[in-house]
Amino acid sequence: MAWPSRTTIVDNTAFVPLAPQRAPAMSLILASGSPYRKAMLARLRLPFRTISPDVDESPREGETPAAMALRLSVAKALTVAERNPGAVVIGSDQVATFQGRKIGKPGGFEKAREQLLSFSGQTVEFHSALCVTDGRRQETRDVVTFCRFRQLSEEAIETYLRLEQPYDTAGSAKAESLGITLMDSMQSDDPTAIIGLPLIALSQMLRQFGIDPLIPGSVPAEG
Repeated sequence: MAWPSRTTIVDNTAFVPLAPQRAPAMSLILASGSPYRKAMLARLRLPFRTISPDVDESPREGETPAAMALRLSVAKALTVAERNPGAVVIGSDQVATFQGRKIGKPGGFEKAREQLLSFSGQTVEFHSALCVTDGRRQETRDVVTFCRFRQLSEEAIETYLRLEQPYDTAGSAKAESLGITLMDSMQSDDPTAIIGLPLIALSQMLRQFGIDPLIPGSVPAEG
């Protein structure tokens, strides 16, 4: 009896190896309504959009300035990330402290004047916190800046306040503009931290998420 033959089928189609696939780039969002932080992030020349987070920024009893800044930066980033799955979100917050007390935004002329008079010849500590998250993991950082204010006359303070109106700035000192003239010195690992968005630290953190301003296309253009 003849046994059925076994046939081996050979596909002679040439094997073409697949090109290595690059992980899809994600959109970048700044969780802030601050025009100052927006301008700072724009310096990295990355495409991004801004969304203002709805976060209660009230301090908690016994909370240190560093802990408060970190908590709020995380809350801002996660609030926006929850509504934008797949995006890399940057949250940031800044808290100033002077002689053991948290210093907030003055909100008006008299409070700002009072703050700056008390800072004259003294050192104020600014905690600039960052959180970067993609919704699955997060990186956080706190960058501290020590600002030594020069001896300030009432006339200099009042002139500065009329010109700058820094009432939405923690500690009343807008270091990105005339506020820099109020100071004798600054000490920080990141010179941009005082403005509220530490770009050295942020660049390091973004690279952990595959985003690098020096790698074209690491973030797709918006729109």
